[in-house]
Amino acid sequence: MTFQKKTLKKTNKKDKGDDLLLAAKTSSFVTEIPLITTSIDIAVLGARLESGRQLYNAVLSEGKTRLQLLRNSELYQQAKLIAKTDKKRRSTAFLKAREAYHFSDYHLQAFANKTAIASIWIKSHLDANTIQKIATRAFKAVERMMFGKAKKVRFKQKGQFVSLEGKSNKQGIRWIGNGVEWAGLKLTGIITNDPVILHGLNSKIKYVRLVRRILNQKTYWFAQLVCEGMPYQKPKNIVADGTVGIDLGVSTVAIIGDQETIWTPFVVELTSKQKEVRKLQRKMDRQRRANNPDNFNSNGTVKKGKKRWNNSSRYKKTASLKREIDRKQAAYRKSLHGKLVNQTLKLGKNIKTEKVSVKAWQKKWGKSIKFKSPSSFQSELKRKAENAGGTVLMFSTRYTALSQTCLCGNKQKKSLSQRVHNCSECGLKMQRDILSAYLSRYVDPKTETLSIELARNGWLGMEQSLLDGWRVGSNQSARTATSLKSPTIGGIERMSSNPITSEESEPVRVNETYAVSWNPPDLSVG
Repeated sequence: MTFQKKTLKKTNKKDKGDDLLLAAKTSSFVTEIPLITTSIDIAVLGARLESGRQLYNAVLSEGKTRLQLLRNSELYQQAKLIAKTDKKRRSTAFLKAREAYHFSDYHLQAFANKTAIASIWIKSHLDANTIQKIATRAFKAVERMMFGKAKKVRFKQKGQFVSLEGKSNKQGIRWIGNGVEWAGLKLTGIITNDPVILHGLNSKIKYVRLVRRILNQKTYWFAQLVCEGMPYQKPKNIVADGTVGIDLGVSTVAIIGDQETIWTPFVVELTSKQKEVRKLQRKMDRQRRANNPDNFNSNGTVKKGKKRWNNSSRYKKTASLKREIDRKQAAYRKSLHGKLVNQTLKLGKNIKTEKVSVKAWQKKWGKSIKFKSPSSFQSELKRKAENAGGTVLMFSTRYTALSQTCLCGNKQKKSLSQRVHNCSECGLKMQRDILSAYLSRYVDPKTETLSIELARNGWLGMEQSLLDGWRVGSNQSARTATSLKSPTIGGIERMSSNPITSEESEPVRVNETYAVSWNPPDLSVG
């Protein structure tokens, strides 16, 4: 398993007294390898993870305190009064305020070292590099709150701190040979002939991260090797040069490349287990009420104020079953998103799409959005496209209104239930999402304007591809609807309806012969 990210490599320092460092971006990718662990190894790693959790919470608390003092200081308030247009002076003033109250990654690392030394137990379980990385992790969390990217920081409860990492592969947590070595602990990796794994092992390893996962109520450990370079690219996932238009909806997604059209239900393979989850939730509620009767009012509501909850072993077992269902669904959803992203990049790495508001969708289709997670697909698409040297350009629907626009320039409002575009002016008939995705290829994101002329010129060469995509997508939906007739199969709740309506499937009847669906209007003057 690999994914790519960008890291910063420190270079030469500036003149004396200047703490700024020049930074050069270097590509990195992660290779994950499962580890062979005994019960003793799991116990030792669990103790080290717990010590890391306690240290993280201590540094996080100290960071919050220093941030509050910084915000209340006179230096900080004076820096806020400086005009935003005077960026250099304003930045210098904020930097002086932070230095005065020791609010920096360096100072929190020093606090973490002192805290670890004061606690003999923490120091005996963690090395200096791991302690510093824990402090950096806590500082970044507080810094996000300072910049307004997060409303609050979250302290880690038992079981929520699941990873530890080093600073380099030279000391501390290291990958040596075919396994991990860390302070007397030696864990052998399960290495296969998978080219993805071999590519990571043959690359330069920057540092190693250890991750704990609970799978089927059993504890497993994995080593994530953060390597320098580019991730392995499978032959079937070659990224092409070209422009791709995307129309992402709640139920379907249309992807239009130069030579191919993909129109498919969005992650239709992901089956819902909401019914099974709801049963477990009700069971957990009954178990919790039975074990904590003093925490509830006579009418069944939870009492206000601080309470102590006693969770029985059966409650914990039920909760673990629910977590396992959620984990499997999240893993499968991520896999389906990755597959669709790879299909998109095979058509082209320069993406154009409308800037849809997933938050607005949540208000109307909350369960469906949580289940399918279209925002995760967007994030993955942007990450992979940019790492491949492409771009993801988004434009507002307010000015383009692609779903209401025809090739002839006519704009006609449609309800959401009207899934087929049928122009009253020129007679063009096309599936609504496919037409929107096609038009998005000809939108200038800077001016957010659609070039009708360019879209009209490219239509005749791509019309058959669009019709084929419509036909294939409708046939795929028909097969899905047949296989999902029953609301439950094997105790698993499934989709109860076909995401593509019969109206959208009109042009794909068996043995139907297609004619040209649109004749360009006469645009000559006079």
